[in-house]
Amino acid sequence: MTSVEFNTRLSGLTTILHSFAYNLTKNVEDAKDLYQETAFRALFNRDKFQPDTNFKAWMFTIMKNIFINNYRKKVKSNTVLDTTDNQYYINSGSHATGNAAEGVIMLKELNGMVESLDDSIKVPFLMHFEGFKYQEIADELDLPLGTVKSRIFFARKALKDKILASYGFNPN
Repeated sequence: MTSVEFNTRLSGLTTILHSFAYNLTKNVEDAKDLYQETAFRALFNRDKFQPDTNFKAWMFTIMKNIFINNYRKKVKSNTVLDTTDNQYYINSGSHATGNAAEGVIMLKELNGMVESLDDSIKVPFLMHFEGFKYQEIADELDLPLGTVKSRIFFARKALKDKILASYGFNPN
């Protein structure tokens, strides 16, 4: 097979190879890199292609093998090998236990802010927060749908202003 024929067949598979590369990597930039590496290897090893065989399958095999090799390198580079006695470095990690006090305090503050809202906006907001749909809230509270939506909007806005004010930001 001549160089021109080889290059023509390779360029005819560009779209399919890009799709396959994206399917393997799930990332556009990684897919472009994989395609480029595949094209380079195919061009470099053009003399190894047997003319009466399936060119498309040959290209897909090259791409799949490059992907597998890169994946194995990536996994291997993330592996920690500890050759010390009794795996000293691996076993010497911190034994501290985290606690959620900060999160609990923030949640109490947030609950206090929600409780300080006017009932007219607090009730629809809490119902929406609990998973009720707008129409269900409107039916339950016997309010128009638009009123429910606006009250939930105003509750969110009021909470945002309270949170910003608690951190020293001017909400307006």
